[in-house]
Amino acid sequence: MIVLNSLEQFGLVYRDGRKWNRCIEAINNINHIREGVAHSIGDSLVYRIAKGQDKSMPLFEGNRRYFTVHYYLDGEETIEVASKSTLRPNGHYSDETDREFFTGNGEKHHLKQGEIAIFENHEAYRIHGNDQVKKVVLRVTVEDGYMLNK
Repeated sequence: MIVLNSLEQFGLVYRDGRKWNRCIEAINNINHIREGVAHSIGDSLVYRIAKGQDKSMPLFEGNRRYFTVHYYLDGEETIEVASKSTLRPNGHYSDETDREFFTGNGEKHHLKQGEIAIFENHEAYRIHGNDQVKKVVLRVTVEDGYMLNK
């Protein structure tokens, strides 16, 4: 997991690449979208606002075709992250949802307002939902700018 302290830092580190610029475009558009409704920019990014108390996830969740990015607008939460290679698979990968689930243990991280977390595809994460949080959840394709299966 990559944690950046601010949107400005994200913009500096990931200034190259259409998919990363689309992340900033999506975050800048959050005042114009409804909470809980998924929106997209092109075929490389889907985003939504998540608000409230996230439920704890009993299993780790991983992805193969998309990076998951959380930008914390308000509040804080604890997320546990581990390399998929150190976890045990729990079921099969779903190509339709781009999700796979795991059991095991990882390292806990406390994320707060203003921070951005990028979950890489060799990792899985689970939320320990105890706190109120408002965040933008982005799913960004691993391909550069387009989906290969389209």
